[in-house]
Amino acid sequence: MDIGTISLVLLLAMFFLLAIGMPLGFASASLAIGVLTMKFGPDLLFGDILAGDFSKFGRGPLAVVSQSIYRQMTNYVLISVPLFIFMAALLERSGIAKDMYSSLNVWLSRTRGGIAIVTSIMAVIMAAMSGIIGGEVVLLGLIALPQMLRLGYNQNLAIGTICASGSLGTMIPPSIVLIFYGLITETSIKALFTASFLPGFMLASFFIIYIITRTRLNPEQAPLPEPDPNDPAGWQKGALFGAFVTIMVMAFAGLLLIRTLFLTITGGNAIIEGVDPVPLGMVSDMPYQIGILIVGALLLLFAFGRERTREGWQLGKGLVAPIIVIGVVLGSIYGGVTGITEAAAMGVVAVFVIGLIRREMNFEVVWDALMRTMKSTGTIIWVTIGAAALAAAYTLVGGPTYVANMIVGAEMPTMVVILVMMLIFLVMGMFMDWVGIVLLIMPVFLPIVMRLPVEEIGFLGSIDPKYVAIWFGVVFCMNMQVSFLSPPFGPAAFYLKSVAPPHISLTDIFKGFLPFIGIQLLALAVLLVFPQIVTVFLG
Repeated sequence: MDIGTISLVLLLAMFFLLAIGMPLGFASASLAIGVLTMKFGPDLLFGDILAGDFSKFGRGPLAVVSQSIYRQMTNYVLISVPLFIFMAALLERSGIAKDMYSSLNVWLSRTRGGIAIVTSIMAVIMAAMSGIIGGEVVLLGLIALPQMLRLGYNQNLAIGTICASGSLGTMIPPSIVLIFYGLITETSIKALFTASFLPGFMLASFFIIYIITRTRLNPEQAPLPEPDPNDPAGWQKGALFGAFVTIMVMAFAGLLLIRTLFLTITGGNAIIEGVDPVPLGMVSDMPYQIGILIVGALLLLFAFGRERTREGWQLGKGLVAPIIVIGVVLGSIYGGVTGITEAAAMGVVAVFVIGLIRREMNFEVVWDALMRTMKSTGTIIWVTIGAAALAAAYTLVGGPTYVANMIVGAEMPTMVVILVMMLIFLVMGMFMDWVGIVLLIMPVFLPIVMRLPVEEIGFLGSIDPKYVAIWFGVVFCMNMQVSFLSPPFGPAAFYLKSVAPPHISLTDIFKGFLPFIGIQLLALAVLLVFPQIVTVFLG
């Protein structure tokens, strides 16, 4: 059977199997066998049996597919996925998120739309801790939604803020979507993390700007809470915040000083020709680190005062644990201490130790987190196995080459090709999980993108050829942001529905998504118009 017919049958069969409710992993694996059977027939397993040649028994096309699955499943970085899920499950069961919410709320409680802004900021911090989406939406739904509804916030605004902000884990490192993209395309995951920083925070800032604008234009959609006589106000709140920030800056400078002293004693920061100096770890950096400590101490003692410093610490200490976790995970990656997998493990240990110190860790919490990790990881692994099998089978029969030749042969402008791909991602994201999309579609689309004229990528900018795969990965993740909210199967809606009050229906939830989907599409358009945004921190 020719590859064109096989491709058409594959596409129709995939939609049919998903429509009847077959899990994606099993549907993909079944279609992998079907594709190989249509192309190779009886030679699928036994070699050329029609010619009486049994010498290739067990080394036929099916063996090639099984080797591809084995390669995926034994990739060391894949271990980071259950570790990040486990860390997110522990965070969800601990009181770290609640304390973080309380601390953020202190500083923004008297701001119009302050609770919605706090929710978005909290989502960014949680995304930087674990990169898991479902747990964030559930946790924000439990903590922020009742508060916003109680204060009379517009229901659609509250729902959209929680789910759109909760899906930021797709874009902000350590994103599991980026990890899978890096695995499948053999792209540097560290470079993907670096490239996604600015687009991720750009999207978060778009959400916050929208919340501020909407609540300013319609103040009744975000009523201010009744003032608490015990809450600091005016310049007092600013002074308390300044004291807390000073403490955190001093702590960071102190850690850097200890690190520099350690490197100096062990010779780890010795000046060697041809070797880059240790960032913020050279002897020449010590005077600046000591100076920050001295200036900070003077500010706390004489500018803010001991009482205000103590009160500022009490109000802001809920942010300390999240900052530590982020520092452990991302700091170990970008500090060159560990790789992605080890950083995930260190993050788990950090959350566990913090939970022990807070007396929140017990056997029940850990067991529940392990069970949830097993279920989530099992789902991802089965989808990975099925999708890897289908991708390998389709590649084996020449599918990616056929699709690439068909698209390139159409002689469409480069950005039209990219826009068609974006549209395909958006449509598939409405019906299929991101794991299946990245495993099934990326082996087909990325080679096409790499063959396009790089100088034509972007409407008002250009991109270095060596960063094209990274740019496409970040654009793909931005596209998947939309898929988490897109009806009819947007997973964020179902996560929120599981913890929302009974009077909030799925229709209400999807209705609240609409303006935020528009914002996500705007952010996607920005990356397509100005692709160089992705490379700002890569140079």
